[in-house]
Amino acid sequence: MTPRGFPPRRPRIRENVNEAIRAREVRAVFPDGSVEIMPTQAAVRKAQEMGLDLILIAPTAEPPVAKAMDYGQWQYENKKKQHEAKKKQHVIQVKELKFRPNTDDHDYDFKKNHAIRFLQEGNRVKAVVQFRGREIAHTDLGRKLLMRFAQDLAQYGVAEGLPRMEGRNAHVLLSPVKAVVHPPKEKPKGPDQAPHTPQA
Repeated sequence: MTPRGFPPRRPRIRENVNEAIRAREVRAVFPDGSVEIMPTQAAVRKAQEMGLDLILIAPTAEPPVAKAMDYGQWQYENKKKQHEAKKKQHVIQVKELKFRPNTDDHDYDFKKNHAIRFLQEGNRVKAVVQFRGREIAHTDLGRKLLMRFAQDLAQYGVAEGLPRMEGRNAHVLLSPVKAVVHPPKEKPKGPDQAPHTPQA
């Protein structure tokens, strides 16, 4: 029973499947490998006689390409492809590292090594020098530190301009050098997947 005040739900229309395909004719691909240009309705009937659906897979082709296959299987394969694409997709982040104008060498080297790792992972790095109290009178020290930082990381990242002041902070932004970005690590292959070396 439909609740009052709500219109009845309409069945969800599958786009680009069977009768929803608007093209007059299609290049129909069937499971046996045969390909035939034919009227869309005829291709739909032929697919349904096989217990399959006709799915438009290349709508911009001339004529559009449609494949006879199981709609549920097609949905599953599409979701699997999207999931794999998301796994491979790398989201670029901005990693922030904070310094003081009088940062000692040990702390500087520690943060520099972090920055190298971030850049190698394909992320951007924002180095920030914070000035507190009377330190604001020595902004030149902060700029020098940032210039040194950018020069030390030149092999891994490119500075997007010179150090800039924003309020009581100075910062510089580094983008990774593509040549040194490490690709995602592949899973180690098992003994059954090890490449076969031909015997001499």
